[in-house]
Order: sequence, then structure tokens, then C-alpha cells
Amino acid sequence: MSKSGSAAPPLPVPTPPSPSLAVPKKKPYPFWLGGVAATIAASITHPLDLTKVRLQASGDKRMIASLKKTVSTAGVRGLFDGISGTWMRQMSYSMCRFWAYEESKKFLGANTKDAPAWKLGLAGSMAGGIAGFVGNPGEIVMVRLQGDFAKPPEKRFNYKHCFDALFRMVREEGPSSLARGVGPNVFRAILMNASQLASYDFFKAELLKTSYFEDNIACHFTASFAAGTVATTVCSPADVLKSRIMNASGPGSSSTIGAIRTAIANEGPTFMFKGWVPAWMRLQPTTILIFLTLEQLKNGVDLMRGKGWDYL
Repeated sequence: MSKSGSAAPPLPVPTPPSPSLAVPKKKPYPFWLGGVAATIAASITHPLDLTKVRLQASGDKRMIASLKKTVSTAGVRGLFDGISGTWMRQMSYSMCRFWAYEESKKFLGANTKDAPAWKLGLAGSMAGGIAGFVGNPGEIVMVRLQGDFAKPPEKRFNYKHCFDALFRMVREEGPSSLARGVGPNVFRAILMNASQLASYDFFKAELLKTSYFEDNIACHFTASFAAGTVATTVCSPADVLKSRIMNASGPGSSSTIGAIRTAIANEGPTFMFKGWVPAWMRLQPTTILIFLTLEQLKNGVDLMRGKGWDYL
């Protein structure tokens, strides 16, 4: 009561914040980031991938000897023969798989921190199926450009660059040539993306739940290291079977079931993981570089958006 006997005015009741003032939802990252990250990683590891292709296509037996042979015959620049095919492959296949993976996670409701592993795996499988189909021409171009100099001169394609390879394939072999090997390529892409992309997200989320990791390069390295190991293990049976069927001869030797039965009878189930160590040594650095680069590109986008670059 005031001195005049009248009641004091009531205190103002705080009003809840308007929905319009709520924290805005974070803008998605550009769809092409994954393709750029994979292109950077593949450019760094290109000499190793090139050497692997040449070991398979030539009589060379050792990686170091093959590297020295390339440098002695074509110089250091020779280690990057066919790099345009690698770029085409990454900017088609990899860009598509990262984009499709994010869209698949949204579709499945798996774009949260606590998304179950099976949903992440399914999203990766969907992304792999799409990207394996879209990126098949780039895959063919990359393999042909990398393996060309390992062939006798009379059997070389002598493509100038990736676009020359693409146009000549269509002109000389028909449009259907762009779909060669699309079945095995899609199957392997499904396995690779279900294991690599999904396991990276899973391991990263699990690491961030502990008190030992923050969202930094140490966490990204550890998660990508684990993802590379999982991807190598999951893809190993498909790689072994593909190699055996392609190298087999004789009637019925191209049968997948027949190849499995023969191998199990002669070597046991562990045959599916033969060559795991060299496969791991090849895939592991690529996986680590891709995810470390992708995370740094995302940090760069966040930094530029903070400076007003809203179009990113």
C-alpha cells in the first residue's frame, strides 16, 4: 500500500521470447565440399594409386621399384600421370556420395548426434548406390588414364586428358561404354560408403560422448582411422572375389558362387581377407586425408559465414 492508500502497480510479467527470436537452424554446408575434400586427398595420394594400377597392369613386383621406374622414365611429373582422370572421378563420384549421404540421412531421420548405426549404414548404402552409378564414367576414365603408360605403346589409348578420354569413348566405342563395369562398381560403392561414411559419423559421435575428445583434429583423426579400418575389412571380401573371378579361366570360372565354394574348400573362410594389410595401407591414408580435409573446409565455411559470406 502507498501512503495515499492506493495499491502499488503490479510488477510486469516477463513475456516468453518470440519464436522469431529463437536461435536459427544452422545452414547446411555446400554440397560440393565433399568432392573438393576428396579431390585434395586423392591428389596427395595419386602417386601411390598410380603405382598400384601399374603394378597390376605390368610385370613390376615391388612398389618402390615401380616408383623409381616411373621417375627415371618420365620424371617426377610422371608420378601424376592421369591426374585429370582422378579429379573427374572425385568431382563426380565423391561429390555425389557426400551429397547423397547427407540427403539420405535427412530422409531417414539420421541427421542427429544420436542416430543409430543401422540408419547411418543404410544412408551410406543409399549414397553408394547413387554415386557408384553417377561416377562410373569417371571411374573408367581414371583407370584408363592411370594404366595407359604401363601398356605397350601400340596398345595405349593416348588420351590427352579426362575430357578427351570421355569424348573419344563415346565417339569410338559408343555411349554404352560409359556403363562398363557399372554393376561391380555400384556394389563396391555401396559397401564402401556404408562402412566408411557411416562408421566415421558413428565413431566421431561416440568419441565426443567421452571426456577425452573435443570436436577437433585429434577426434577427426581417430574417427577417420577407425573408419578406414572398418571400410577395408568390409570391402575386402568383395575385392578378393572380384580379383579371383577376373583372373580365373575355364568354363564356369566366372561364377561367383563357384569361386566362393572353391576358395572355401581349398583355403577356408579366411581367404576373403587375403591382402587385407596392403589394402589397408592404401585406403587408410586416403580416408584420413578426406575427413581431415572435409572438417577443415567446414571450419573455413563457418569462418567465412561469420564474416558475412552468406552465399557459402
